[in-house]
Amino acid sequence: MRKPYVILIGSASGIGKSTIAAHLAKQLKIKHLIESDFIRAVVRGIIGKEYAPALHSSSYDAYKNLRNKANFQSYEDLVSAGFDEHASYVIPGLEKIIQRAITDYDDIIIEGVHLVPGLIDIEQFRDYAEIYFFVLSSDEESHKERFVKRAIQIHRGGKQLDFFSENRIIHNHLLQQAEKNNVSIIKTDTIEKSIEQILTIINKSCVNIKLTNSVEELKEIIDIIINQNNGSIEKIVYSLKGFKDPLVRDVKVSDYESAKRFIENIDKNNNIKDDLNHLYKISNYREFSICAANNRTIEKIEKELSDKGFVLNE
Repeated sequence: MRKPYVILIGSASGIGKSTIAAHLAKQLKIKHLIESDFIRAVVRGIIGKEYAPALHSSSYDAYKNLRNKANFQSYEDLVSAGFDEHASYVIPGLEKIIQRAITDYDDIIIEGVHLVPGLIDIEQFRDYAEIYFFVLSSDEESHKERFVKRAIQIHRGGKQLDFFSENRIIHNHLLQQAEKNNVSIIKTDTIEKSIEQILTIINKSCVNIKLTNSVEELKEIIDIIINQNNGSIEKIVYSLKGFKDPLVRDVKVSDYESAKRFIENIDKNNNIKDDLNHLYKISNYREFSICAANNRTIEKIEKELSDKGFVLNE
């Protein structure tokens, strides 16, 4: 029997985590979907305001209750520290829920702002559950648009909108923590694309394809795999002429913006481009480990790469 799924989806307010979590629960037929805000409400009923003032504040203004405000070098650091303090009271309750779900062998999705990479200890559950942790991201303009819409919907428009800059600081803080703790970052351009990226990681339909592309054609390879089909490149193996063992690079790229920056960096830096061209010259082919949300998408990626003439004919 497979281990139960434990799927964590964190982000700042107004990014779209509740919508994405609901769609994901429907796709995976997971009946247990919990918001961290409910756990916060329970913990507030147990721990009084005099003992935990940060807990009884909102995540975006908890910094006002820190005793050591003068010790922080920037406003961003202060807001982030207040947010972490606020979340730290909720996390033990979230960990207890995860433990109960594992004990009952139930799949569960937990979403909320309090899911902070590095603060919640997911390693303790690795042997007993399939743990997936995602942090959602958005550009500032899209975030503000969603933030305004959400503030109006929950009838706390004025108060919420006054703290958009603080929520943006929390957004950036969560991304930094995600990168530091190897947590997957999912861009929220559209719900469909975000869900497909998440399913690509969870379902892991993968294939190894030998490609004979040039450095200049690498941009098109990335566009087909990541941008057009929401796939990921997990690993690239270079078969080198004259060498017994291949060169293996674990890349784990699923974010198109990151891949695009990599290509732009190659184009701007002649030394990197020359080195990569030399590597391509001494390799018979590049074997890409490619993953996608399902086998149908994998087959589509294979066909598109083959139609472009990139696949090695053996």
